[in-house]
Amino acid sequence: MRAKTFKGGIHPKEYKELSNKCPITPAFPLSKTVTIPVTMGGAPNQPVVAVGEEVAKGQIIACGEGFMNCPVHSSVSGKVKKIQNCLVTGNGMAPCIIIEADDSGREKLLPVLDPFECTKEQALARVKEAGIVGMGGASFPAHVKLNPPADKTIDYVLVNAAECEPYLTCDERTMLEQSEKVIDGLSIVLHIINGGKGGTSTGSLSAGAKGIIVLEDNKEYLLPVLQKEIDKAGFAKKISVCLVKTKYPQGAEKFIVSAATGREIPSAKLPADAGCVISNVGTVCAISDAFRLGLPLIERALTISGGAVQKPVNLKVPVGTIVSDLMPDFFTLKGDSESEKANQAVKIISGGPMMGFAMVSADFPVAKGTSGVTFLTEKETFLEEESQCISCGSCVAKCAMRLSPALIVRELKAGNIEKAKSFGLMDCIECGCCAFVCPAKVNLIQRIRLGKGIVRQKMAEERAKAQAKAAAEKSQGGK
Repeated sequence: MRAKTFKGGIHPKEYKELSNKCPITPAFPLSKTVTIPVTMGGAPNQPVVAVGEEVAKGQIIACGEGFMNCPVHSSVSGKVKKIQNCLVTGNGMAPCIIIEADDSGREKLLPVLDPFECTKEQALARVKEAGIVGMGGASFPAHVKLNPPADKTIDYVLVNAAECEPYLTCDERTMLEQSEKVIDGLSIVLHIINGGKGGTSTGSLSAGAKGIIVLEDNKEYLLPVLQKEIDKAGFAKKISVCLVKTKYPQGAEKFIVSAATGREIPSAKLPADAGCVISNVGTVCAISDAFRLGLPLIERALTISGGAVQKPVNLKVPVGTIVSDLMPDFFTLKGDSESEKANQAVKIISGGPMMGFAMVSADFPVAKGTSGVTFLTEKETFLEEESQCISCGSCVAKCAMRLSPALIVRELKAGNIEKAKSFGLMDCIECGCCAFVCPAKVNLIQRIRLGKGIVRQKMAEERAKAQAKAAAEKSQGGK
């Protein structure tokens, strides 16, 4: 099978060998306490439990009424100890519900639902009720993604199995260990996209959108594993596996779509505008569990890796587990002795090293979108001070989005936000390829993120002004 790819990109050292032979192992925090963010994707939620209240595993503890809201469930049975702001991914402070687990085993799961015997509306309601969001990092609500506008024709459902970030291997292990669940989840998504019961799909997946599992060729050994499961389920005509070249950032939605279908997502548009819906490996498995087991999204697999980790691992933990609570029973760090000083962790990243967030400590909770935690040594990081851009063009040559990062940053430094936008500021996917190859070590991505923040703040202010003006005009009209 010929591997497809895209123009640009980089080939960072993968470090997959550190953990890709490690089975996914269940783990529970030593503190027997979880710290669950109130919002993990979608519109902001509000707690629906109080301090001192007893909760069951799977019980909704935070939600909202809007279309973009996605409920949050308790990942353990126990008592609510506190509701307060805590450190979360991104180094911000966010409202969290802290629950101390007990040994009662109380559960409040959803009733099992046959995905092929319910309507599209019922299926979407189940996905929302289960609190499923994208588990690749963005945490976009799945019930919204699986219900594209009526004017969008979806031809392909892609499972993003590229896992192009260095170090991370939890998706690879999931496909190896739970290939049946991956195929089942994808078939359910296809059925929903194709209309559900009474729609264009009959449950046999004989019509409508087709499914493609997009796999980097460094994991080609999984091809027969997945193909065997596809054939066993009888979906050979509707589900296939597409090999793409191992290159970063192959997992970005624009390049997944381009490599697998030959289509381009227009600037400032979504995959649905190119006739595609994209889901992560973990997301389709969570969808399968929501129907087959009635299990909300209350646990997830993640990789703990990096040169500072004694023995990298793949774990499955309750959502809300504080990373540091997994030490030392489930993983330990190097650097305790003088001889190991060079292997001490100098950077902790929530996610992978390219697009993850550097954290001040490991005292943050695993959220629905946490695919891994990477502990890097000084040798594995780039801690040099930035210097003056030398206009070498390396960032332009490697930018898969065909932008000019150096020009964008030059305009941002000068305060020319509109000019930076004209150079593609808002089209940047923040993959980090430009910073990776920059010989001057210019903080390109940090500056671009700040620039985007300024643009979004201005947009929010303009929306607020427009809403206030409309409200004032309506009030005057009423008089």
